[in-house]
Amino acid sequence: MTALTKEKPFYITTPIYYVNAKPHLGHAYTTIAADVARRYHAMKNVPTYFLTGTDEHGDKIAEAAKNEQMSPKEYADRISSLFKDLWPQLDIRNDDFIRTTDERHKNVVAQVLSNIYEKGDIYYSEYEGLYCVGCERFYQERELVDGKCPDHLKEPQRIKESNYFFKMSAYQDWLIDHINQHPDFIRPKQYRNEVLSFLKEPLEDLCISRPKTRLTWGITLPFDDKFVTYVWFDALLNYVSALGFPDDEKFRTFWPHVQHIIAKDILKTHAIYWPTMLKAAGIPLFQSLNVHGFWNMGDSKMSKSLGNVANPLTLKDTYGVDAYRFFLMRDMVFGLDSNFSEESIIQRINTDLANDLGNLFSRVLAMSFKYFDGRVPESDPHVEEEFDLSLEKEAMDAVDDYSESMDTFAFHKGLAAVFKFISRMNKFIDEKAPWDLAKDPALKPRLQAVMVNLLEGLRLVSGLLYPIMPGTSKTMQTHLGVDADPDYYLLEHVRAWKQLVPGSELKKIKALFPRIEVKESKQPEPVQVTGLKPELKPEITFDDFSKLDLRTATVIHAEAIPKAEKLLKVTVDMGEGRERTIVAGISKSYSPEELIGKQVILVANLKPVKLMGQLSEGMILAASDKKGFVVASFDTKVKAGTPVK
Repeated sequence: MTALTKEKPFYITTPIYYVNAKPHLGHAYTTIAADVARRYHAMKNVPTYFLTGTDEHGDKIAEAAKNEQMSPKEYADRISSLFKDLWPQLDIRNDDFIRTTDERHKNVVAQVLSNIYEKGDIYYSEYEGLYCVGCERFYQERELVDGKCPDHLKEPQRIKESNYFFKMSAYQDWLIDHINQHPDFIRPKQYRNEVLSFLKEPLEDLCISRPKTRLTWGITLPFDDKFVTYVWFDALLNYVSALGFPDDEKFRTFWPHVQHIIAKDILKTHAIYWPTMLKAAGIPLFQSLNVHGFWNMGDSKMSKSLGNVANPLTLKDTYGVDAYRFFLMRDMVFGLDSNFSEESIIQRINTDLANDLGNLFSRVLAMSFKYFDGRVPESDPHVEEEFDLSLEKEAMDAVDDYSESMDTFAFHKGLAAVFKFISRMNKFIDEKAPWDLAKDPALKPRLQAVMVNLLEGLRLVSGLLYPIMPGTSKTMQTHLGVDADPDYYLLEHVRAWKQLVPGSELKKIKALFPRIEVKESKQPEPVQVTGLKPELKPEITFDDFSKLDLRTATVIHAEAIPKAEKLLKVTVDMGEGRERTIVAGISKSYSPEELIGKQVILVANLKPVKLMGQLSEGMILAASDKKGFVVASFDTKVKAGTPVK
């Protein structure tokens, strides 16, 4: 194995999930995001540690258990196991799973509470306030929306009782200074600004206990056995208790480099409660709080309390774990909200995975078997340079853009960089036309160079996709004849060009990602020039015909349109870098890959229209009969954009 780099260790945490309901897509997204970040940093060859778990104390758990006619511990055991059992099914590899009912955790909570109490930062007092059972915290009037909790849309209860309080207000100025001096402490920056805006108002002390006369399901205060610990003062300490705070080697190694991932609904607890607790306890602060948005369904966020959740197991079983992971990382801009629908999953699979990546992989392997008997050819660097046949620069640019994005949790940008390179490889095939090179034995060195660069590009793509789609990455590498040595997933090895061994065997593949067929909607079909009736239409004058601007064009990309069984979205090159998108009803006669590279005749001055939500900027001419369509073309190659007269 390659020696570890000098980069710092990487410790990533998810919030520990509350066991008042089963896991849903929101939980899956957060945990997959943490898994992606951990896998990426493992590619950088640094020590990594990944923690997740469950939060099991408090009012809501006691209430949910009572409704199920179970003890709180029995109920927590059942729901916690659902989370723990789910993660391996989503190819998530966490190093630890912490439960707040674990003795190791309860001991740390008692120790930290005792330290802060002895320091004088916890006191006993009476308090009256507005309490939301769903959030298990008191609200200020200014935090409510129309008098209701913004998350649960219910009016909080007014409660008056004696409790223990943490002197959080004493740390307000210190926290503001720390946030201002450390721009990456809370990111993206809109959440940093949100916290600073909140801190413009006086910060109140935090009620950290619940009397046992009202709640017994919790960790007993070490200095007063008539009270249990407030669930957030308990739960947040999981991040250090799981590392064996304060003396374990894991704590000394990983805690100085911790990165938290949370959803924005628990921003206040993690950006205000948690750092002030750490400061009071004398524990070093976390490096960054990485905050993501909500998955919305319709007009509201996906939420257990609102009941509009998507089951991650059902989605995984329907679409496959890698496609599911890809969709979540590609469709959400980290920090912003995103809309969820099964239609959007299908579209991602059919366009990005089946058409762009899958077709490229199948085409390159098929040509490798056709031209080189399924073996990696040799390439002459001088031939590559002379005829501009290298993809190395674009590949290195892709790795750089990918790494920059993944370092800052911008997973969607990291994937965009990969798929930009995939698009470049598809275009490279069309430009270099290996099928033409194969016709002339004298051009074999150029054909070898083209194929080596394509195979090498696919190897690089397989490595970059590993954090997001580990199964797909391994499948690609297997078919590329790459050894399963762990070093192949190190970033330094992924970006090293020309790693495939000449003469090594490749393996055939049917489809990396089969398309998902959807029923065609009953929307009116567009009028197509291919739909001419056999009988002749009325005569027109030459002046009428001269109004048509017919041009040659080369198809550079084609993909199916979701819910449109007959339609293809075709991108054509009209010469001099001009591209057009055409919607054509020819999918029954042509697959997308059959069209790529084909020259067509385009009605170039047709007024653009939207068909099935796609803008169509012209028409492709084709003949039709009972057997289907035949696209009009030429017997020899013509420069794209040439007028047809």
